[in-house]
Amino acid sequence: MNVLITGGAGFIGSRLAHKLHQGNATVTVIDNLSEQIHGAGRAFPDGLEDVARCIIGDVRDRDAMRAAIAGQEVIVHLAAETGTGQSMYQVEHYADVNLQGTAVLLDLLVNERPPALRKLVVASSRAIYGEGQYHCAEHGSIYPDARTVEAMDAGRFDPVCPTCGNAVTVEPTAEATPYGPSSFYGLTKQVQEQMVLMFAATLGVDGFAMRYQNVYGPGQSLNNPYTGILAVFSNLVRQGKGLNIFEDGEESRDFVFVDDVIDATAAVCAPDVHGVMSLNVGAGVRTSVLDVARTVIDYYGADVPVAVTGAYRLGDIRHNVADISRIQALTGFTPKWAFADGLKAFLDWAGGHEAADSGFDKSLKELSDRQLLRTGKVA
Repeated sequence: MNVLITGGAGFIGSRLAHKLHQGNATVTVIDNLSEQIHGAGRAFPDGLEDVARCIIGDVRDRDAMRAAIAGQEVIVHLAAETGTGQSMYQVEHYADVNLQGTAVLLDLLVNERPPALRKLVVASSRAIYGEGQYHCAEHGSIYPDARTVEAMDAGRFDPVCPTCGNAVTVEPTAEATPYGPSSFYGLTKQVQEQMVLMFAATLGVDGFAMRYQNVYGPGQSLNNPYTGILAVFSNLVRQGKGLNIFEDGEESRDFVFVDDVIDATAAVCAPDVHGVMSLNVGAGVRTSVLDVARTVIDYYGADVPVAVTGAYRLGDIRHNVADISRIQALTGFTPKWAFADGLKAFLDWAGGHEAADSGFDKSLKELSDRQLLRTGKVA
C-alpha cells in the first residue's frame, strides 16, 4: 500500500516508516524538520531516506501537501506541535500548526477526492480527557473538573468528585470519557481528532484517532524541553543536576514504549481493519513521577538531590492510565514492553548521547513569567 506520514521524521513517524516499509508499503514522509524537535542540523534521521520518499515541507503549505497526498491509500497525520505548557502561551502557533495544518489536509481531500484514499489515521492524545476517569464511592465512575488554583495552592492536588466533593480513586480512562482538556494543546488535539473522524466519515473511508499516552523510548528528542520528563530527567541527572519534582511527586502517567505505539499504529493501517473511531494507545499501567525520578538516578548511579517542591503548572493533569480494551478487541494489540524494561532501553540509549541543554530551565521561566507555573506547597 502507499502510505503518507506527515511529521514522519519525528520520534514516532520515522519508526512507523521503517515498520511499514518492512511490511512492503511504499512510504512517503513530509516534515518541516522543526529545529525545536530536530536540532540545528535539521536533517532527516539516519536511514529514513532508505525506506521512504522524504519531502521537506510544511503541512500548512497547500502545494506541498497536494503533491504529497497524490496516489496515497493511507494517510497517517502525525505533524503537530506538542507540549501542554508551551501551548498555554504560544496559542496562535499551536492553533496554526495543529488546526490549520489539519484543515489544509482535509480541505484538499474533500475538494480533490484522491481516488486511492481508503484510510485516515491521526495522532491524538490522552490530553483530550483532562483529568479523565475516576471512581467515587457514592457516585461510581465520574469525570472530575480541572483542579482549581485554590486547591493546588493549598497542596490539595488530587481531583475530587464534582458532585459530592469527596476523594476519588483512579480508574482506567476509556474512550467514552467526555472531552475535558485542561491545556490548549489538549484542546487542539480534541478538535484535530474530531475533524479527521468527521471527514473520514464524509469521504467514506476508515478513520482512526490514536489517543497516545506518554510515549517514550530510544530516539526521543533530547533537545526539546517539551518532549517528556524521561528525556528531561536523563539530561539533568547526567549533568549532575538535581531534580525538582512538581506537586507532591505522586502524580502519575501511563508510559507506553515507542515500539508498542508503532505496533498499534501499524495495526490500524492494515487493509482488514475498518471503522471510524478513537482508540487509546497505552500500557494500561500508571507510574508516579517520583518513582521515575528515583529510577533514573539509580540507573546512572548519580548523587543528585530530589526536591519535591509543591510547584505546579496550569494545564497539567494529576493521573493518567488508559483503558486499552477497545484497540485490543479491534486489532489484537497487546503492549509488549514493561516500563522497567523500556526505561532501561531508553536510558541505555540516552547514555550514549551527550547530555543536552534542552532549555528546560528557560521553558520554566517562560511559564513562570506568564503565571502558568505556580508555587504551591506539599501538604
